[in-house]
Amino acid sequence: RSFAIRLPTPPQMDNRGNYIVSLGNLCRWLGREAESLGVEIFPGFAAAEVLYDDAGAVVGVATGAKGIGRDGKPTANFQPGVELRGRYTFFAEGCRGSLGETLIERFGLRTESDPQTYGIGLKELWEVEPAKHRPGLVVHTVGWPLDAQTYGGSFLYHLENNQVAVGFVVGLDYRNPYLSPFDEFQRFKTHPAIRPTFAGARRVAYGARALNEGGVQSIPKLVFPGGALIGCSAGFLNVPKIKGSHTAMKSGMLAAEAAWGAIREGKRATALAAYPVALRRSWVWDELRLARNVRPAFRFGLWGGIAYSALDTYLLRGRAPWTFRHHPDHAQLEPAQNFRPIAYPKPDGKVSFDKLSSVFLSGTNHEENQPCHLVLKDPAIALSVNLARYDGPESRYCPAGVYEYVEAGGSRRLQINAPNCVHCKTCDIKDPTQNIVWKTPEGGGGPNYPNM
Repeated sequence: RSFAIRLPTPPQMDNRGNYIVSLGNLCRWLGREAESLGVEIFPGFAAAEVLYDDAGAVVGVATGAKGIGRDGKPTANFQPGVELRGRYTFFAEGCRGSLGETLIERFGLRTESDPQTYGIGLKELWEVEPAKHRPGLVVHTVGWPLDAQTYGGSFLYHLENNQVAVGFVVGLDYRNPYLSPFDEFQRFKTHPAIRPTFAGARRVAYGARALNEGGVQSIPKLVFPGGALIGCSAGFLNVPKIKGSHTAMKSGMLAAEAAWGAIREGKRATALAAYPVALRRSWVWDELRLARNVRPAFRFGLWGGIAYSALDTYLLRGRAPWTFRHHPDHAQLEPAQNFRPIAYPKPDGKVSFDKLSSVFLSGTNHEENQPCHLVLKDPAIALSVNLARYDGPESRYCPAGVYEYVEAGGSRRLQINAPNCVHCKTCDIKDPTQNIVWKTPEGGGGPNYPNM
């Protein structure tokens, strides 16, 4: 709370020789490069449905219709979705992709793997005073303000033009229903070792996104008739590195090579068996296998996790003859009666802020007149289970103020403010009964992350 201890840099976090860049800007540049090679890109059109042939093989996707009112009926601006068909379809929706999850269930892709586990990453971009800017500096922390039983940590990256990206990650297997990842992030910035960086600075942007933490144990079967999972749809994040773009790219390259080989042989809508074989032979699999026990070791708590990670990294070098297993994140939440509410400090408007002003900085925008894309399988569970047993945890684990319990006619009800949604997928992951389903909203809606 009041001091910081510098630890030796784990080799996985050694960033010497790397570049600090905006992933959003990198993706925009890659998009231009792809279009110059003849690739067609359709921004603003969300893939909302998987297309199957009569044999059950994937043959493409359909984009969502536009101009559907909140009553489910077409408005004057209605535009039907478009079918995009191909011999093979790769699903690269990122962590907890909505279509990817339906494919995993339909084809039983997770029958031989552990459940995927997740963290929520919150991030802000700041413009700091020139005297406090150190281009290329990378800082990581663990510990406060999280308790010793909750996995998480922070990062600070000093980019160009006096910009600093600061973020906080909380493992979604936390137990305390009163924990708020957003408020933990805001409190973190008030630490005396962190706050001076942002004194007199200007907050430019805010965002949040779930990330895969399961590692190699949680990678599902990757192929099915007509398609494949690539990138974070499958879960290739290297947790100790806190990086996954390099592994995601390589998975896409290997899948493309397998598809090209199948097309040259005249195949269509088959399972690309060459892709998972190539992946297991690549450096991606080696890298993830060596890192497999670090994240689950933190079930022993902060200090136990650090001790085991040091043992695994420096002595065993990732080659332990055992593999720790994973558990579903949503099943780890304990009843509210086991905990006391956390008294988070009020935001000071200088380095800590509230959710609504943060959502504004995310550039989030949705068409107001559309069906709610956050669906409750059984609306009654919100009150009978979530509120009664866990004291409404969705109002805290959501980093955008989407869920709130309000008084109505002498009783409480769950209000869903869907236009606030920053598409982080946390609710779809952490809801204790898996009653919340994140569906694709109208294309073009969501956050807009410049330089993030």
